[in-house]
Amino acid sequence: MVLRMKRYAAFLRGVSPMNAKMPELRKAFEAAGFKDVKTVLSSGNVVFSAPGAPQAALEHKAEAAMKKSLGSAFPTIVRPIEALRRILDSDPYEGFRLKPGAKRVVTFLRLEPKARIKLPLELDGARILRIQDAEVFTAYVPGPRGPVFMTLIEKTFGKDVTTRTWDTVMKVAKLDPTS
Repeated sequence: MVLRMKRYAAFLRGVSPMNAKMPELRKAFEAAGFKDVKTVLSSGNVVFSAPGAPQAALEHKAEAAMKKSLGSAFPTIVRPIEALRRILDSDPYEGFRLKPGAKRVVTFLRLEPKARIKLPLELDGARILRIQDAEVFTAYVPGPRGPVFMTLIEKTFGKDVTTRTWDTVMKVAKLDPTS
């Protein structure tokens, strides 16, 4: 029996070049048995192949491998690459008037929110515009107070989330295993 491999993206919370080296992170994912592992940028984005499995199982496997290989694990949220491509193709920001210079960000939740949230929700110029499944789409204009959207996200959904810019999601979704 041949297992069909799927492409996935793992988004790790709290990764920076100061606390994780991408070659070590790649090796941890390979040690977990994932194939064609690539890191994207230096902020904890890992693309890999694995037999089709529930996202939670892949998250647990990645976190356990990081703990074993790196001595600590970063909270991990996994999405199939094809799901990311569907999000990009749907353009969830379409129909919203974004201010000039606005940044678009996607927050990945482990599970769909249980409570219904009245949108748009705004705080200090950051606006949650749409929630689609377990993804939250926010726009904000950078200012002197820094990434105020994170205050809004954490206040609304807690800290068991991770956020990426729209551009980073595009880079991750377009990564080819042979590149």
